[in-house]
Amino acid sequence: MVAIVRRIGAPPSARGSLSGQSCPDIFELSDGNYAVIGREATAELEGQLPEDATRAADERIVVISRETLVRAREDIPHD
Repeated sequence: MVAIVRRIGAPPSARGSLSGQSCPDIFELSDGNYAVIGREATAELEGQLPEDATRAADERIVVISRETLVRAREDIPHD
């Protein structure tokens, strides 16, 4: 069973989400993959994907804030 190992980057509260209404987040999983909480934007962005990009039926396009990704940078392994 896959489990969340740790948060990557700062928690939403450290990025200004005091109400819990906007909580993009990134988590490292026990199988080495990552899980992302973000705003679902498949319908909005799918038609704009480059020709060499595809999305499987069980995949979604998710948007996270720039700050979420930038603050996660130092926690993302380099190897």
